[in-house]
Amino acid sequence: MRFSTAASPHVNPTNSVSHIMQQVLLALIPGALAMLWFFGAGVLINLLLAVCTALAAEAMALSLRGRPLKPYITDYSAVLTAALLALSVPALTPWWMTVTGVLFAILIAKHLYGGLGYNPFNPAMVGYVVLLISFPKHMTAWLPPSGLSDLHLGLSDTWNIIFHAQYPAGVAADAVAMATPLDTLKTQLGMGKTVGEIWTDQRFGALAGRGWQWAALGYLAGGVWMARRQVIDWRIPVSFLSSLFAVALLFFLVDPTRYVYPTLHLFGGASMLGAFFIATDPVTAATTPRGRLVYGGLIGLLVYVIRTFGGYPDGVAFSVLLMNVAAPMINFYTRPRTYGHRP
Repeated sequence: MRFSTAASPHVNPTNSVSHIMQQVLLALIPGALAMLWFFGAGVLINLLLAVCTALAAEAMALSLRGRPLKPYITDYSAVLTAALLALSVPALTPWWMTVTGVLFAILIAKHLYGGLGYNPFNPAMVGYVVLLISFPKHMTAWLPPSGLSDLHLGLSDTWNIIFHAQYPAGVAADAVAMATPLDTLKTQLGMGKTVGEIWTDQRFGALAGRGWQWAALGYLAGGVWMARRQVIDWRIPVSFLSSLFAVALLFFLVDPTRYVYPTLHLFGGASMLGAFFIATDPVTAATTPRGRLVYGGLIGLLVYVIRTFGGYPDGVAFSVLLMNVAAPMINFYTRPRTYGHRP
């Protein structure tokens, strides 16, 4: 009698790349909806443009490399890269900038190194940093969140600004854009104002910047959901945010007139997005349990240093990329002890 023999492994995998990417994309929805509510239709336009560009670039790179399209196009990794980049740029970013950032992320930061699983740097953050360094004026021109401006841009107005650089009659580009809360804080502290005086500005809310704090809470909710489902390891976001909070609290207690409340660092800028969706990238992050604590903690520390003493008001992207470089070394020095061997 003959018996059928199945090849190993004999246990079906419960996760796949596409399943994980889909769950991360679902977790992005609360924060993305908050961004759409407070910053307008440009957020949605950027998302659609970035995703279409990413899929086209992915297909082109796979064709040039002689790889099959379907398995890689349907793993949603390119879609996630595009979504993270689109949510990181201002809502009125010109279309050619969004396309440039996505092309650089997919073609250079991802496929130049061999594709998914071989890239040493987070592709979305590489594309973002390229845009930030190359076009700083456009990358700091954020719309005021809804409720802080009398100007209301409809879908057609937003479309004309993004694709044709045409503003509504009687409206100048400078009148539409405003500095982010973190940028405002850094600029006005340099002018000698105290934190208390700066916080009276209408763009600041209870926790951080108006609008920004709700987007951060949305990303926090999505991140907690991913951690509970074990889509991501809790160690990186917890150590990231704990380190950032601890350092911010220390400096705030030393001089509360010069150093801002810790809540602004947690709920302002890209802290929550970076902690749960960017720093936890399984390809470029540290992989050992202790290493992930070190990796996340150092990112939080670097974010505070760059924001407070550096030339950029946020710093999440730079911090993540710097620690991407250090991840292999962190893994090496935090390897778990092999059973039966001395440490």
